[in-house]
Amino acid sequence: MIRPWVLADLNYGIIKAQPNFDLAVLPLGATEPHNLHLPYGTDTLQVNLIGERACERAHQRGARVVLLPAIPYGTETNQMRFPMAMNLNPSTVAQVITDLVESLAAHGIRKCLLLNGHGGNDLKWVLRELHRTTSVHLFLCHWFKVATDRYKLIFEDAGDHAGEMETSMILAHHPDLVAMDQADPGTMQPSRFDSVNQGWVEITRAWHLLTTNSGAGDPRPATAAKGEELTEIVVERLAVALEEIAKSPTDETFPFRTTPSRDSASS
Repeated sequence: MIRPWVLADLNYGIIKAQPNFDLAVLPLGATEPHNLHLPYGTDTLQVNLIGERACERAHQRGARVVLLPAIPYGTETNQMRFPMAMNLNPSTVAQVITDLVESLAAHGIRKCLLLNGHGGNDLKWVLRELHRTTSVHLFLCHWFKVATDRYKLIFEDAGDHAGEMETSMILAHHPDLVAMDQADPGTMQPSRFDSVNQGWVEITRAWHLLTTNSGAGDPRPATAAKGEELTEIVVERLAVALEEIAKSPTDETFPFRTTPSRDSASS
């Protein structure tokens, strides 16, 4: 069945006959190890699922939104000691996004949401760099941050990478790809520096030193039910945001409500 909110499903005849889309959603995934028990495509599988369901819900509510094919590669510079981690440097990711945004602009689409599913993708600077050069209004959403306020209610410890949260998601939607009996406990090695452990000094973490088998966080309490619960929360919240963005007019004050006066701006 053709899904009218998924570009990969559509043909040229459909595109020619319908009004233009108001909002494009670009999912960004990765290809990397996820502990010993989850597939290398975990990030891409998750972000594509969230994107499909949220766009479907927004479409059903009248939003002219389209999901672009997911990019299955991301930045893996700190995981390259693990075999078959497939890296795109940050500048390469930025150039891919730039080219696709230029394509959207050429096709008259003026809003795009980058739906990120990989923690290694640093994307805010890309929005800032493109702000002066494109007519497309860009939004950035890390799907795994959409419902962090609910994590403590759902999970014992959501984990950082291939832990309870991600394992629950794959158990819910791709259980045949989970080798739970092989799961590493996901213990992480702290830095020797308190400033780094406390978070006010940042480093690029070398994952072959940080972890034993690329997992960060204990996956063993994970269940499919927890993954389903999280999915519903994220999809509903994201669908609301997509609908609002898609339906909002791109007038001279977009995306703000009003233009502040000079007096208020200087106060």
